[in-house]
Amino acid sequence: MEAMRRGDFAAAWRISDEVLRRRAGKPCWDWPRHLQHVWDGAPLDGRRVLVRCYHGLGDTLQFVRYASLLADRGCTFVLWSQPALLPLMRKVRGVSEVYPLHDGAPDFEYDVEVELMELPHVFRSTLENLPRDVPYLSAEPETAFLHGRRSTLEVGVVWQSGAWDSRRSVPLRELVPWTRIPGLRLHALQRGEALAEWTNALGADSGHDDPAVLAARMRSLDAVITVDSMPAHLAGALAVPTWTLLHSEPDWRWMLGRDDSPWYPTMRLFRQETAGDWKTVCSRVGLELAKWVRTKSASRPRL
Repeated sequence: MEAMRRGDFAAAWRISDEVLRRRAGKPCWDWPRHLQHVWDGAPLDGRRVLVRCYHGLGDTLQFVRYASLLADRGCTFVLWSQPALLPLMRKVRGVSEVYPLHDGAPDFEYDVEVELMELPHVFRSTLENLPRDVPYLSAEPETAFLHGRRSTLEVGVVWQSGAWDSRRSVPLRELVPWTRIPGLRLHALQRGEALAEWTNALGADSGHDDPAVLAARMRSLDAVITVDSMPAHLAGALAVPTWTLLHSEPDWRWMLGRDDSPWYPTMRLFRQETAGDWKTVCSRVGLELAKWVRTKSASRPRL
C-alpha cells in the first residue's frame, strides 16, 4: 500500500508476486469475503474468466474498467457482481456476462478466476498505462428532477461515508456556507441516516438508492462534490466533473500530494493538510465554487 501511495506500482507488484508465491495452495474461504484472495497466478488470455466482486460497490465501479483489457486479450469476462450494480455493469465494454453475487458458490462454468481488485496486479498497471479512458460507465441524463432550472450551477453533494471510517465524513455544517453562493444550487446525493440532517433550506434531495438512477441524475448535474465513498467512483467513471474531499491519511488509491487522480481524469482532489480540519478544505471548495459560478455567468450569452 505504501508503494501504491508513492505511485511506485512496479514495487507493489514485486511485493504482490512474493505474496502470491507464499499463499499458493493455502485455502482462504473461511476468511471475510473482502480479505479472500482468488487469483493463483494462472494466465487469463483467451480463457473464460470469472471475476468476483468481493469488495465494496465503489471498488467494483473503479476496477471494472479492466473488462476492456481482458476483452482485448480474447477473454470471456464473466462478472459476479453486487446485485445493485447489475444494470450498470451490463453496459460496460468487455463484460460478456453478469451474474448477481451471493454467499454460495458460483453456479456457472469458468476456466480461471480472479478478484476484481487483483486485475491491476494481473496487468502490472503503472501510472503510465493504467486504463484511464472515461466514461466507461453509461447513463442517460435524467433532467426532470431539475424542474427545468438550468440558470444556476447544479452541484450534487455527499458529506458522509460509511461508518467503518468516520474520518472520511464531513460535518454538514461545513457545507452550509456553499448555500449562500449566488447562482449555485446544491442537491443532496447522500443516502442513509445522514440525509435526515438535510433540509429544503439547504437544497434539493436528489439522491437515490438505485445506483443506475443516481448515475442518470449525476449526468444531469454540472458537478459532484463528495467524500471518499461510492458516489466518487460512480461520478468519476461517468466522466462527471467530480471534487473529492479527502482526510489527511486517505486510502492508497488517492496517492500522496496530488490534486488530481490518474484513475479519473475529470476528478479534482481536495485534501486535509491537518487531520480533522474540514473547515479549511470546505472553505477552499467554496472559493472554487464561487469562481466557477462567476466564470459560468460570464460565458452565458447576453440577451
